[in-house]
Amino acid sequence: MKGHSRILGFLALPVLALGLFWFAERRPGYFTNQIYLGGILLLEIVAVAVWHYEKAFFPVLMLSFLWAGTDLPLVGAANAVRWVFLFVGALVGVVKWAEGLQRRPFQAIHLMAFLCILSAAVSSMVSAHLPISLLKGASLLLLFLYGSFGARVAVRGREATFFRGLLISCEIASYFTAVLYIGLHFEFLGNPNSLGAVMGVVVAPILLWGVLVADDRGLRQRRAIAFGLASYLLFASLSRAGILACAIAATTLCLALHRGKLLIQGAFALVFLVAALAVLQPARFDALASSFTEDVVYKGKPEQGLLGSRKSPWQDTMAVIRESPWFGSGFGTDRREANAGADSLVATREGSAKEHGTSYLALLQYVGLLGIIPFGILILMVLLMIRRVCLWMWRTRSPYHYAVPLAMMCLAGLVHAIFEDWLFAVGYYLSVFFWTSVFILADLQPPTPQESVVLSSALRVPRGAGRVPLSVGQ
Repeated sequence: MKGHSRILGFLALPVLALGLFWFAERRPGYFTNQIYLGGILLLEIVAVAVWHYEKAFFPVLMLSFLWAGTDLPLVGAANAVRWVFLFVGALVGVVKWAEGLQRRPFQAIHLMAFLCILSAAVSSMVSAHLPISLLKGASLLLLFLYGSFGARVAVRGREATFFRGLLISCEIASYFTAVLYIGLHFEFLGNPNSLGAVMGVVVAPILLWGVLVADDRGLRQRRAIAFGLASYLLFASLSRAGILACAIAATTLCLALHRGKLLIQGAFALVFLVAALAVLQPARFDALASSFTEDVVYKGKPEQGLLGSRKSPWQDTMAVIRESPWFGSGFGTDRREANAGADSLVATREGSAKEHGTSYLALLQYVGLLGIIPFGILILMVLLMIRRVCLWMWRTRSPYHYAVPLAMMCLAGLVHAIFEDWLFAVGYYLSVFFWTSVFILADLQPPTPQESVVLSSALRVPRGAGRVPLSVGQ
């Protein structure tokens, strides 16, 4: 049956080509219009990505959202294209999951995500900008659908390939960003906080895990260099939230694995470099110390204290919460008539979104005290999954599990969201990667102590099997 389908497919290609030539002859204007040509190219990319859905769609989706958040060419087109990929990914993911022979069942986290969608929809009804609020709620629905279906399909049975590709992507991101930022002085991510978010939440924690699980010396050194570049870019961004998030994730990883010696070595290397700089170039050391205190610790506002740059948006957000405490101001929108209509269907215009200073207060403002309940439970479930992975690492002293990098990335993301407003901003690439990782992590949870006893006695895993990362079913 499959052979007949392939033969028919090959026979259809020349017929389709002849049809296109005939249409180009009759309607040449359609093939000289840039909009039509761009649409045809987009359809071709979508068709290829869907055809290789398990292998290609996840990286294509992430790349489209990342591209839309940079200063690279064709950003305007990427702003619209990313939603096409998210819609197609969610729809095809549902179909792929439904036809899968070994599909994984839904869990409590998927039910809670559905309740969050309902909460966002209810809060949209009280928004002063109803269409925009409904669109943002719909984008959250598409993201949760893709995470619950499409992302799980992309990983199911392909854990080794998926995480190998993830590590390679982080290495490429580290080298590519270093070349552009250090070599060419082209800050393609725009805001330095975005650089800190990418390096501190995603690239550095995942590469640190990659260094720990690398058995080959050359591979370990290559990943260590990429991790060093990512760490340098993180500190060069002067992003307090990114530095703190990465530090907490790295410290948690080392302590859970009983590798306090690694932390001491890292701290010693940092102190040695600082001391060497102070001895060899005292003037430069004084300038760097002063710059670090002013730009990183106080963000240029020493008179306002440590969190001076965050106090004003936090206070403004709390004032809005007091005005509408129960149902909020509407999911993804603020009660500001001056900016009504400032947002488009595909992107929020720069400067039209109010800064909240934290994802959690922003969410409370959007959905109110009643609507925050399912979102709070969802975040608590993520914390419990991270806790389970940390306990497994503490018990086994092993980093060889696919849940480890996801848990550390999710931990860094939750910490980073305390100081930045992106956790439920679906248009931001970090939000898309974070929530898809959460749903993948739900499927890759390590066994509990009781389950470990049953598995070890039933499977009789060889002694050397722990040298590769293991998933739940392996």
